Amino acid sequence: CIPLNKPIKADDLMEAVHRLLSHEQHPERQHPLEVAKATSNSQDSRICIIDDDRNIRDGIRNLFEDSGHTVEDFASCEAFLEAYPSPPQGCLLVDAYLPGMQGLELLQRIKNGDGRFQAIMITGHSDVRMAVQAMKSGAIDFIEKPFDQDELLASVERALEQSQDANKLSVWRNDAAEIVGRLTQRQRQIMELVLAGHPSKNIAADLNLSQRTVENHRAQIMRKTGAKSLPALARLALTAGAG
Repeated sequence: CIPLNKPIKADDLMEAVHRLLSHEQHPERQHPLEVAKATSNSQDSRICIIDDDRNIRDGIRNLFEDSGHTVEDFASCEAFLEAYPSPPQGCLLVDAYLPGMQGLELLQRIKNGDGRFQAIMITGHSDVRMAVQAMKSGAIDFIEKPFDQDELLASVERALEQSQDANKLSVWRNDAAEIVGRLTQRQRQIMELVLAGHPSKNIAADLNLSQRTVENHRAQIMRKTGAKSLPALARLALTAGAG
C-alpha cells in the first residue's frame, strides 16, 4: 500500500502505480531459512547428522532446529545404526571420512531402503571422486566443507521433500536428464572421463584428440549444463544417471 495525499497529482499517481506493478513483477525472494520454516511441517521426518567433529554437529543442529526440524546427531556410523537399525523417515547428513565405519560404507548398507530416508554426503572441498562414489552408493546429494548455509538448507529441504514424495525425486532426475541430454555424444564421453578424475591431457591421448579440443569441449559442457564447478557438474550428471 502506498499512501497518497489529496489533492493527488497525476505524476505522483503514475509513479505509485509503476512502483506497485514493479513490486508484483519482482516479489521479494524468501531466504532459504524462511522456506525451511514454511516446509518443515512433518513431525515424522527428522534430520540425522553423523560427524566426529562436535562443532560441526552442533552448528548443523542449531541451524535446522532454528528452522523447526527434529534433529539428532551421532559421532559415528556405529552409534547411528545402534539407534536406528532401520532408518527413519527423513534425511541423513553423513561425513565421508569417519573413525571406524566410513560414511560410504554406511550409505551402501542402507542403499536398498524404501525411499523414505534420503542421504547427503559431507565431503572435502572439490573431492569430486568421493562425491561420485557417494551418489552411486545411494546419496541424493553431497555438500562440501566448508558449508554454504543456503546451499545446505536447500539440499536438506529437497531431501526431506523427496523422502515424503517420491514423485519429486523423479521430477528432479528428469530435469537433470533433460539438461544433460543437451550434450553431444562426444561431450558426454568427455564429461564422464572428467568426473572419473582424468586430466585433459590424458583424455586427449585416450580419445586421439588435441588437448585444446578437449578443453573446448569442457568449456561447452559447463556452458550447456550451467554448472559453475566440477562438483556441481558431478551432482547434475549423477542425478541424471549419466555419471
